[in-house]
Amino acid sequence: MTKAIGLFLLLAMLVQIIRPLGYPGLKKRSDCWKIAVAAFVIWSIVLLIRP
Repeated sequence: MTKAIGLFLLLAMLVQIIRPLGYPGLKKRSDCWKIAVAAFVIWSIVLLIRP
């Protein structure tokens, strides 16, 4: 499951570079890094919550 989520995030970043998604904060092609930062923050929170 984690590999599927990782692939989904990579796909979202690739789509953002090719054609911006248009969501608030993701209007430009160069905003691809925001997806990576959000994924890292969520991953860190999950690691802290897990026993």
